[in-house]
Amino acid sequence: MLLTKAEMRRVMLGGAVSLVGIAGFVGLAAFALLLSSGASSILTAVFEPYILRVLRFTLLQALLSTLLSVVLAIPVAQALARQRHFPGRIWIIRLMAVPMGLPVLIGALGLIGIWGRQGILNSLLLELGMAEPISIYGFSGILLAHVFFNMPLACRLMLAALERVPAEYWLMASGLGMRPGSIFRFIEWPVLRSVVPGIAGLIFMLCATSFTLVLTLGGGPAATTVEVAIYQSLRFDFDPGRAVALSLLQIVLAAVILGGLSLLPVPEDEGMTAGKAVRRPDGHLLAVRLADGSVVMLAALFLGLPLMSVVLAGLRSDLMKLLSECIFWQSAATSLAISISAAVLALLISMTLVSARRAVLLRGSAASGARAFFAATGGVSSLVLLVPPIVLATGWFLALNNFGDVSVFAPLLIVAINALMSLPFVMRVLEPAFIVHKRRTQKLAASLGVTGWARLRLVDMPALFKPMLTAFSFAMALSLGDLGAVALFGSDRFVTLPWLVYSRMGSYRTNDADGLALILGLVCLLLTIAGTMGPARREGAFHA
Repeated sequence: MLLTKAEMRRVMLGGAVSLVGIAGFVGLAAFALLLSSGASSILTAVFEPYILRVLRFTLLQALLSTLLSVVLAIPVAQALARQRHFPGRIWIIRLMAVPMGLPVLIGALGLIGIWGRQGILNSLLLELGMAEPISIYGFSGILLAHVFFNMPLACRLMLAALERVPAEYWLMASGLGMRPGSIFRFIEWPVLRSVVPGIAGLIFMLCATSFTLVLTLGGGPAATTVEVAIYQSLRFDFDPGRAVALSLLQIVLAAVILGGLSLLPVPEDEGMTAGKAVRRPDGHLLAVRLADGSVVMLAALFLGLPLMSVVLAGLRSDLMKLLSECIFWQSAATSLAISISAAVLALLISMTLVSARRAVLLRGSAASGARAFFAATGGVSSLVLLVPPIVLATGWFLALNNFGDVSVFAPLLIVAINALMSLPFVMRVLEPAFIVHKRRTQKLAASLGVTGWARLRLVDMPALFKPMLTAFSFAMALSLGDLGAVALFGSDRFVTLPWLVYSRMGSYRTNDADGLALILGLVCLLLTIAGTMGPARREGAFHA
């Protein structure tokens, strides 16, 4: 054991405090939901026709969105895997990462700019004599938006799986003279079949818990998901009983989906490989190259045009007027303070949990208590998946409603909720880097007597700066663009940038919304870029 008893107690105490704090924050919200309405009234509300209709719509749109995203991603992933020297291929793959890091509200504005009533596509079709043939609002708009955000995710995961196929497979296919149809049947489809269930389950989870897209594009009660119905029950109807029933329904729905995801098989390795260069025999045929080029370009246009629309619409707005408004700087300062605080909190919690998990591994105890603590510190970061942010916000809204104006507590609640929302990502970035770094340096640091602040300054920070910067910047960007919790607590006195964009959209000040969206998107993009940068340091700098 390389930790002293005092260090072990301090690390374990920090992990226990974080564990209890997260469980208490989530547990109190859930308890407030149960306490706000009796069991009989909850059961009565659950079987209301309205709630059953909302549940049915939630599952239907999630199922169709998942199906469309996966089906459309397959030919794009195939084309990118076949055409490894396609002009601009690397930039198209990077373009597919943009929707995943883009604030959802900005993506919705971009889609409206292309597919909306005054959008580019509808304007062209109107010129051809068709009267508004496409509607971005309602069921079709939700499906379109979910495909825009989730098809790139599915495509990148499928592409990664196809690129792991050993080169020997392609050498054998070339020797046998296999045609593209046979290659898909015997090589590509077995690989895709192993990863599609997990991808589909992840996308279904994202679509079933979608909030901002449905709130922006839903178009009324006929197109409402469970999370949006929770927001409407408290924000407009102030019906706590219905909000509680919907929140519990959302928790059950998330638990069922997560349980189903845990039962999915892990993709198997494709086999041993000698590391030869990949030379696919099916990518050189002229017909295949033309088809692949068409598919890739259509995908690039589908993703790139909404992003370009956001940029052009933002540049057409009066940016100088927006920058001169006090409300802009007030909302920007609020968003910045919340995002920095949430990112710092997420980073601190993650470090205490990761340190505690490492301490348990060092002790090597087989006791049931140690195993339970290790599992709890690893699983507590995923509680936000089981109890989504809008449900947490609802619980605390009901708990604090009896103590006066809830907006007084809004900043602290939103910081805590956003920190929990980014915790799964931060943990997955920090833990591998932390464990590997400690394993490489712990013996030498102990033999040299480098401990405490000296070790943190000379050993840990130089090595962990890059992963900490990555986790911090992405957590900050995620919090900066979030509308979920803010939608419930937002008011004239408490305004963030996403809430300001949404309120300008609601008051038909679309030019202002476009300009604000461009500013918010650029800030989030810069944060994302910052997360991939950092000082280059040699792996063995400490040993030298």
